[in-house]
Amino acid sequence: MIRVYPFCFATLSGAAFAALLASPAVAQTIDTSAGRLTANVIAEGLDHPWALGFLPDGRMLVTERSGQLRVVGQDGAVGAPIEGVPRVVARGQGGLLDLALAPDFASSGRIYLSFSEAAEDAGLRGGQGTAVLSAKLTLDGDSGALSEQNVIFRMNNFTGTDRHYGSRIVIGNDGNLFVTLGERGEADRAQDMADLAGAVVRIAPDGSVPEGNPQVEGWAAELWSKGHRNPQGATLRESDGALFTVEHGARGGDEVNMPRAGGNYGWPVITYGVDYSGASIGEGTEKEGLEQPLHFWDPSISPSGLDFYEGALIEGWQGDLIAGGLSGNVMVRLDMEGDAVVGEERLFEGQLGRIRDVRVGPDGAIYALTDAGNGRLIRVAPEGV
Repeated sequence: MIRVYPFCFATLSGAAFAALLASPAVAQTIDTSAGRLTANVIAEGLDHPWALGFLPDGRMLVTERSGQLRVVGQDGAVGAPIEGVPRVVARGQGGLLDLALAPDFASSGRIYLSFSEAAEDAGLRGGQGTAVLSAKLTLDGDSGALSEQNVIFRMNNFTGTDRHYGSRIVIGNDGNLFVTLGERGEADRAQDMADLAGAVVRIAPDGSVPEGNPQVEGWAAELWSKGHRNPQGATLRESDGALFTVEHGARGGDEVNMPRAGGNYGWPVITYGVDYSGASIGEGTEKEGLEQPLHFWDPSISPSGLDFYEGALIEGWQGDLIAGGLSGNVMVRLDMEGDAVVGEERLFEGQLGRIRDVRVGPDGAIYALTDAGNGRLIRVAPEGV
């Protein structure tokens, strides 16, 4: 049963918006570099929520890994599952994963969903893989339906493993889509340039290959960058269109990267982590021709979800990255100077649970989803706001 804590979106910004969202229930308050911040639970009872998006009217969309897409309504209620969501392989790390609203969503209703697709649904033989659906969302109260559905992208090799789907979707300033893809737990695929696994791909809104992809000899046309293990967080720096990602290492070696066209980020040839058995992986931590991460974590935090803080609500954090941590049970602020990570600050460590996604809302607060059968939607803002 889904329980919710009442709130109301009066406007999309300003003090009234923030005050109406804040719930006095189940709050955690901590001291940070920006002063005291409070995490308030807005809703709970979500089934392993994976991604969060903001609708133009202030309501929110949430994906549940088991296959539901839901609206968190203006009265705080979590709506019935939206109809028309594709069948997903909800096994292991697979299921209904990321979502992104098209830039013209207010007029088109277009959204993108990433999910683990069964081979038989794709007309293929055996296994599953990451796919991206384009669809029109029509809302009806606190629910709705998808129509005009089209799978615009799927990875080219489906396999039977149930992990490392990657699956974040980021819309670039030019309207094209970046999609992150894990190597499906088969590490060598990240260095097979004909394989879309272990990569960031860049596609047009209709799934075609846009101009501007690197077109490196021997690379699949959709590829933007390769050598990634399992990137589960991605965001855009809108000022220059640069893409930033976070990805899971093995045991240690979680990375922050700034994937550039044609870049090879090394997995599994180079890594700062080791195998879960403790055995070494690859050839060390660096090799000529392979890119270095901007930052890495050892021990791992299992980063998932990433966004730039560009709001006005939390002073002094503008331009910094906010990431979630699953095994770390933590939210992390990465202090950015240009393209460099110059420090990190851990927030709510051990207090909120496994953080699956983080997004900065239109009110300047930070919103987080926790990965659990009783998953929660949480709002983080200055104390009393």
